[in-house]
Amino acid sequence: KIAGARPSRPSVPGVDGAWCAAPYEGPVRALVAALKFASRLALATRAAEAIAAQAPPELFDGAIVPVPPAPWRLRRRGHDPAEEIAFALARLTELPFRPVLARTTGPRQVGRRRADRLADPPTVRVVATPPRRAVLVDDVITTGATLGACGRALRSGGAERVVAAAFARA
Repeated sequence: KIAGARPSRPSVPGVDGAWCAAPYEGPVRALVAALKFASRLALATRAAEAIAAQAPPELFDGAIVPVPPAPWRLRRRGHDPAEEIAFALARLTELPFRPVLARTTGPRQVGRRRADRLADPPTVRVVATPPRRAVLVDDVITTGATLGACGRALRSGGAERVVAAAFARA
């Protein structure tokens, strides 16, 4: 468990439910920053462990689907924090890992106002047959615009249930 962590259930349009392990502050924020910007990939396992230990069991009813990064961000970083967390979570929960989504280049979400993010979410498409039941995994939920776009893409491909799990909630 993460000291002082308070799991939450944010409302995210486009998904059947969402859950976060901790608020995006203090040591949680530092872990996310180290994973994203210092390439400390082993921290993805810590984030996945927090999700697996604290999430309600009914959340894990389906395949693990990572939220895809913006292509330019993946090229710049060389890794995708959400995918690293999702892969570790799939290993811990023994659920299938299904990276079936891709994101097109679009406006950067960071720094945009909430209303702008929600009005113009990233474009996400299905690149392989999605699972019937999906657990979307991301590192941080802010407005939920990206998760909503992912949920809509999965449903357009045939998914019946889409829930989301994230390490932190901003």
